[in-house]
Amino acid sequence: MTIDAIMRTAPVIPVLVIDEIAHAAPIAEALVAGGLCVLEVTLRTPVALDVIAAMSKVAGAIVGAGTILNTADLDAAMNAGAQFIVSPGLTEPLGRAAIASGIPFLPGIANAGDLMRGFDMGLDRFKFFPAAAAGGLPALKALAAPFGKARFCPTGGISEATALEWLAEESVLCVGGSWVVQKGAPDLALIRQRAATAAALSG
Repeated sequence: MTIDAIMRTAPVIPVLVIDEIAHAAPIAEALVAGGLCVLEVTLRTPVALDVIAAMSKVAGAIVGAGTILNTADLDAAMNAGAQFIVSPGLTEPLGRAAIASGIPFLPGIANAGDLMRGFDMGLDRFKFFPAAAAGGLPALKALAAPFGKARFCPTGGISEATALEWLAEESVLCVGGSWVVQKGAPDLALIRQRAATAAALSG
């Protein structure tokens, strides 16, 4: 799949911080059952790579790795079975390595310079991060105007209550959200319910 196809699969990509490997498969199953198939597992916990491997075995799940900071993270994520990668920012070494690897890549951007760097690499799909702190929807609209081919997945500070407003923006294909799955022991019924609500959102 291309990163564009992945971004268009569902309106919300759950951003997951999971501390226990045992929680991985049940959470992924609940999310997929609720209609969210694209899952971003952040490399913020010691077990994140094992979580990616476990979730990748769940039928219907498209599992990616987030918080990719460098080429070592890229290699580790791919070895764990990640089907796409997401980074909080865009550096030349990581960008070139990700492109060369062929893995779908969603780099983070926060300003025009970031976008220009991405366009120079041939990229036009980006994560707008941290979305709320970087100026919110007005900032994204201002950035999108001179970069007509760019499409975005805003992430950071977006909630169930504000997601629809972001999705209504033409340049936004999906949003990243941590509200779907809370940290700690999972309430699987609640996760499935939140996933279903998120999957039904439409701009």
